[in-house]
Amino acid sequence: MTVTISRLYDNYNDAQRAVNELEAAGVPHSDISIIANNSDNWYGQDGKVDRDRDGVDDRAEGAGAGAGVGAGLGGAAGLLAGLGLLAIPGLGPVVAAGWLAATAVGAAAGAAAGGIVGALTQAGISEDDADAYAEGVRRGGTLVTARVADADQARFDDILDRSAVDLKSRRADWQKSGWGSYNPAADPYSAEQVRQERSRYTSRSV
Repeated sequence: MTVTISRLYDNYNDAQRAVNELEAAGVPHSDISIIANNSDNWYGQDGKVDRDRDGVDDRAEGAGAGAGVGAGLGGAAGLLAGLGLLAIPGLGPVVAAGWLAATAVGAAAGAAAGGIVGALTQAGISEDDADAYAEGVRRGGTLVTARVADADQARFDDILDRSAVDLKSRRADWQKSGWGSYNPAADPYSAEQVRQERSRYTSRSV
């Protein structure tokens, strides 16, 4: 039996690390998906990864220095080699790869609720969690989702839990500010709104 597990990350690098660790632990990249907010255009139209906004692809900088911002971002084989730009209703521009992204785009085209919410609930994620995951991406986060064997779930949960957002407390935080549920018809967050949102949770990022 297969189950679907998901986690939200404030920091794309943490999400990328989770994907790499899942693959290293034996999860096929065809069973993993990543969806990352790109409102600030860190992933360019030409496929350039430039999170430090210096005009140079971070992967080249990382290769030259042996470290640095985003070393190896999208540069490895497997799921991350297939990263590309997509538009999902309510999220705006996202950088994504994998089965969930493809399902979300298809769900949107078929008028399923919220595109990404429809894709997540179809995969077995509760509607409350799906709403929160979608809102988290809208606000600048990165979602990692994997289909794994039920017997192995605890092991893969442990991998995804590292540096992940505490979804329950994050949802409560949003609700205190008046958020009700994810609205696919709402305007996507601007680059400035995403920066402000991320700055609220900087202490959670590694």
